[in-house]
Amino acid sequence: MRRFWFANDDLPIVILSRLSAKTLHYLKYVSKRWFNLISDRSFIASQLKKTEPVSGFFFQEIFEWTDQEGIEPISYIPVDNQTVTVTRTVLDFLPDNVVILSLNNGLLCCRSCFPNSQPKIYVCNPLTKKFTSLHWPNCDITQHSSISLAFDPFQNPVDTSTHFKLVAVSVVKNEIVDEDEDGIENNYEEYVFSFDIFSSETGSWRRSNEQCISNYNLTKNKKNAMVNEVSYWLTDGFQILMFDPRYDLSLLVTAPLPPTEFSSIPEMCIGESEGKLHYVIVSEDGLQLWALQDHFGSTWELRMAIALDVLERENPKMPLYTLSEKVSLRVYKEMPAWIDPLSFKDGVLLLRVSANVYMYRFETREMKKLCHVSTLGPKSMCSPIVLPYSMSLVPLDGA
Repeated sequence: MRRFWFANDDLPIVILSRLSAKTLHYLKYVSKRWFNLISDRSFIASQLKKTEPVSGFFFQEIFEWTDQEGIEPISYIPVDNQTVTVTRTVLDFLPDNVVILSLNNGLLCCRSCFPNSQPKIYVCNPLTKKFTSLHWPNCDITQHSSISLAFDPFQNPVDTSTHFKLVAVSVVKNEIVDEDEDGIENNYEEYVFSFDIFSSETGSWRRSNEQCISNYNLTKNKKNAMVNEVSYWLTDGFQILMFDPRYDLSLLVTAPLPPTEFSSIPEMCIGESEGKLHYVIVSEDGLQLWALQDHFGSTWELRMAIALDVLERENPKMPLYTLSEKVSLRVYKEMPAWIDPLSFKDGVLLLRVSANVYMYRFETREMKKLCHVSTLGPKSMCSPIVLPYSMSLVPLDGA
């Protein structure tokens, strides 16, 4: 009956499908007819073809000095409003206190805080406040594993059901001792990454036969990105760990610039834009944006480079405080970063400068102050988890 009704309602569908997901979510309550139309999976699949801009960023503090997790509040920083109001109630519909893990096409993956007798993984839609959950797996995944959400509504259409994958990367650290030609022992650390994949279609986990060995571990806040169902994780050694669950293939992508290029300690993050992995780096050479040309290789294209003094001149109303000088003075990792790129998506960068959080749009070179770090919590300067969010109406099965 609903399909027949839609066939005679082409004009409303064409008009409404051009609106943003946020607007449509509120328009659902205009009438029962509009509710049925906007909630229909076929309409949602059509509306998903419209590119949704970044609406905000999820921000969560993490503990650095203890194995016990605290219940850290999750802040949401909107960027699409003229007046920025940071909120902490966006995920209150979930039954647990959670740690946020990954965002993809409007869906958020998070897990229960530890310790927990029955931990769960949640996949939710923050806009519609719907979620589905699965029990924490009985495999080698630990609370320190990084889990990313692989969801592409175009490869896996949502017309009949919503299917997604979870990719969990776990690491084992080995202490390696070998001798050089002179018989002198050398000690170094080796990290072995393994991968587990969950499919919502089968409802089960499987362990990939693939492993990846690196001399570097993942960054503390596990900065990750998802591009066309391929997972990327930033390491602490100018390499990016890549895993493609479609082929069970992993490799280490070399960063666009080697560490020898810098006289001070740079800061970086990764993210997706235009269907490609992007790498944002801030150093004494300025703010640079690179795009990966082939996810099976390490060929990068420089998309934009802005000197820090130019960035400061272009934004005279922002208290940036001699960026070039401050960045050049950071010669030890233990020194706090004056400017830190936190998260990137679709040309929008969230960055911290001193104690303020800003949004920067590469296309327009527009910079906007969003909030002070004190708004985000007392430990917000220490490697927070930050995820970019674009709203969607994607329904979840079983929600």
